[in-house]
Amino acid sequence: MPYTLEQLSADCRAAMDRDPGPKGREEVRKFIAKACADKDFVARHLGPDNKTQRQIIYEDDKHKFCILAHVYEGAKGSNPHDHGPSWAIYGQADGVTTMTDWEKVEPPHDGKPGKVRKVRDYDLTPGIAHLYNEGDLHSPSRAATTRLIRVEGQDLSSVKRDKYEALETV
Repeated sequence: MPYTLEQLSADCRAAMDRDPGPKGREEVRKFIAKACADKDFVARHLGPDNKTQRQIIYEDDKHKFCILAHVYEGAKGSNPHDHGPSWAIYGQADGVTTMTDWEKVEPPHDGKPGKVRKVRDYDLTPGIAHLYNEGDLHSPSRAATTRLIRVEGQDLSSVKRDKYEALETV
């Protein structure tokens, strides 16, 4: 039986009811991985007709987390970032996203970006979901089109976030 958005959102809400902290988020991560591995779920929310980079498909009125469908066309990368006062889960539904984790070396100050050092790279492939708690610095890159289900601890579309620059590696 296909996993539906209604089931996913109810499962995520129940997990957050039990524990709105890292343990509950880890449960949510598992539900996102399940949705990303479900061909019917992916076809319904991230099918070939969906070309939207950012679409909120569920927003929880109690816990304020959002479930989003993301379609990124072609190759693209982003700078190191965190999610400000929030957390996020990236779930890979199609394609490959290479994630880089970063260590903060110097915080942002006086309007200047913070400095970060690369820790590791790893690939998110279909059915894999990864949790980033508050302050976790990361950057995604993709060589081709990708489709993701992502959860934000709150709608981040209007949240101001710090900027970071990677230190040169030798």
